[in-house]
Amino acid sequence: MTKFLLLTNYAGGAGNSAPMTDWDAEDVEAHVEFLRALNKELSERGELIDAQALTGPELARTVTSDGAGPPVITDGPFPETKELLAGYQMVDVESLERAIEIAARVSSAPGPRGVPIQQQIEVRQVMGTLPGFEL
Repeated sequence: MTKFLLLTNYAGGAGNSAPMTDWDAEDVEAHVEFLRALNKELSERGELIDAQALTGPELARTVTSDGAGPPVITDGPFPETKELLAGYQMVDVESLERAIEIAARVSSAPGPRGVPIQQQIEVRQVMGTLPGFEL
């Protein structure tokens, strides 16, 4: 089995450009319920390792450090919210094709008025532990 991280961006997808914070409450609930059901199915199949939603960009912090002085901390909101992560799913599946199949289902989650959001989901294979970098 191979682990993949499915990354969901904060900005809406092709079917809806508005972030979820701008949706009606019933549309948010339908979207979240779709993802709950999908995560339950993946969990029952033994494919889901973890899935988490992240706070909005207004609560995000970017930290930069040179290792010598105090870190520079920048807080949101950020002008490029499309670059921020909204959440992720970690899956352990047989192939890249299966990870893509799951990402396609996530992308088709309902948005406002039940229209699939067609959100871009980035699929990245987890490299595993680097030599000499044991946790």
